[in-house]
This record gives sequence, structure tokens and C-alpha cells, in this order.
Amino acid sequence: MRRVPRAPFVAAALIALGLGLALTLGNTSGDSPRGPSLPSSSSSSNLSPSGSFYGAALPTGVPAPAFALKDQRGGRIALSDYRGQVVILTFLAATVTGSSPLIAQQIRGALDDLGRPVPVLAISADPTADTRARVGAFLAAASLSGRLEYLTGTLAQLRRVWRAYRVRPLSAGRAAFDRSAIVLLIDSRGRERVLFGVEQLTPEGLAHDVRRLQAG
Repeated sequence: MRRVPRAPFVAAALIALGLGLALTLGNTSGDSPRGPSLPSSSSSSNLSPSGSFYGAALPTGVPAPAFALKDQRGGRIALSDYRGQVVILTFLAATVTGSSPLIAQQIRGALDDLGRPVPVLAISADPTADTRARVGAFLAAASLSGRLEYLTGTLAQLRRVWRAYRVRPLSAGRAAFDRSAIVLLIDSRGRERVLFGVEQLTPEGLAHDVRRLQAG
């Protein structure tokens, strides 16, 4: 009986095995663990009627880092003063350029949408330039006078808060500050709950998420 050469069959089997392995790796390469990321700017159009957050939902049970700083009038304000209320927290530099004016405008729009006072705390990211006069002019231009507490303190105090909330100050460069700029929602129990990057921030989305947290 004539023996059929085995080499072609072996080669064909190895090629098929290689193709199968490549397809398997290609299909699973996107399944590697990733850290939490902010939703894309189009995510707001895909919200379910059940009330998903517009911002990035954070793991529940994580307390917001405590702080006590001075407001624009020189009074002392601590985050714990607002326990029992949903708080909007952000970091600003009283300047006419960059992300700060945009964040202020979006927060102002959310407050208008909500129709009732909500605590808003803005921590200075530029304490050297954020004088009382400059902060007052900035808040007036954004129609946030009396609606937002602009907090500052010693450089050592502010550095601790910047590190705790992973924010870069303006002294690190405008680009670095703008990349780290956030708006954070803290629930009535003092926990970090929803995070907005500048690109995801809209008045409607911020107001929606505040209402959802207020409703428990």
C-alpha cells in the first residue's frame, strides 16, 4: 500500500491552529482590566429612563477627603458643615481663560435648572492670584455671587486638598490644571458619588445627577 506523505497535513494543521489562536487573542484583547474612565461626551444621549448618572458613577462608600478652609469673606467653611446635603465641589482659578470660566458657567446653568439653592464649594487652584477682589469679579461675571463659596487657605492646606482630590494647581501649568479639572458630587453622607470631567459637564447632566442623589 502506498504511504501518503504526512508533511502537508501537518503544515495545514499548524496553519489552522495559528489562525484560531490569532482570532481568539483578537477577540479577548479588549477584555483586560481597566481603571474607571469618564464617559464619552455622547453618553448622555444613552441614559436609561431608570435614571443613570450623566457623570461617572464612583464606587459607593468612599468618603470625600475632609477639609476646612476660608471663604471669600474670610469665614471658615468645612466640608462637614454640609453633612445631610448634596454638595457640588470643584476647583477653580479666577481667570477669564481656560477651564474655570466654562466650569463656572455650567454650574450656574445647573443651579438655574434646579431652581433651589444647592451648596457649591470651589477650592482655589491659584491662591497667589485669587485675591478677594479678583474672586468677587469672577463670581459676578458668572452670576454666581452668593451662590458659590470660593475657598482658599495657606499653601500647605491647599496642597493637602489638591493631593487628596488628585487636582493639579495652576502653578503646574494651565494644561495640567485643565486636564485635572473636575466637578465632584458628594452625597448627603459625605461620600464621593459622581465625577464630571470638563468635556462631560453640562448644566442638564449636573442638575439631573444632583436631583438623583437628593432623592436618595
